[in-house]
Amino acid sequence: MVKLLFGDFGDSLSASSLKSYLAEFIATLIFVFAGVGSAIAGVGSAVVYGKLGTDGPLDPTGLVAIAIAHGLALFVGVSIAANISGGHLNPAVTFGLAIGGNITIITGLFYWIFQLLGAIVASFLLQFLTGLTVPTHGVADGVSMTQGVVFEIIITFALVYTVYATAVDPKKGSLGTIAPIAIGFIVGANILAAGPFSGGSMNPARSFGPAVASGDFSQIWVYWVGPLIGGGLAGLIYGDVFIGSYASLPTSEE
Repeated sequence: MVKLLFGDFGDSLSASSLKSYLAEFIATLIFVFAGVGSAIAGVGSAVVYGKLGTDGPLDPTGLVAIAIAHGLALFVGVSIAANISGGHLNPAVTFGLAIGGNITIITGLFYWIFQLLGAIVASFLLQFLTGLTVPTHGVADGVSMTQGVVFEIIITFALVYTVYATAVDPKKGSLGTIAPIAIGFIVGANILAAGPFSGGSMNPARSFGPAVASGDFSQIWVYWVGPLIGGGLAGLIYGDVFIGSYASLPTSEE
């Protein structure tokens, strides 16, 4: 069952909340800068990452480098923001957590704003520093938009499910200490699996920043619809079926 909490602006504009938004901005900027930067370095200016059939095939070595860079950067980004904001760095993660009642709608919207701003700033910085057009996500030739959306649903479900299992679940115990690396690993693995087909985004901010910098919004809807559905399903299933089914321990009597 969906557990959406609306919240109020007072709590969402408190000092601690403002620190959380800043942490999301900085961590997302770091993640997107490294991730998009690796795409620029790995594929070069001739081949647009995600649109593999446009100018030629993506070199497998480049795909592996991109996956590793995203995984490592996300591991660091989640780690540096976890104690302040929870380390979302991704509107789909925030949405999945909101579905499970772990963040209010108002606070979640502010998270979205600062995540998107971080991604946009990172993309413009890369464009300025490299002098190249920032590569955008897009489905490969021979892959339909519908297939791209389904790819993004599946891989984002895996990401947000991992977030719930390792970082949110109240019974996670010591598993919480490896949450950032587990989250980084699943992102890297998903890019290896889906990168040649849908681009392997899993993150609307990661796709939106380069789209703004390049002015190419032709397929951006794929990277909002797919990840939000996948993240929402993960929040609904893990939050309701697993966390929601935990029985509270009986109170001891004196």
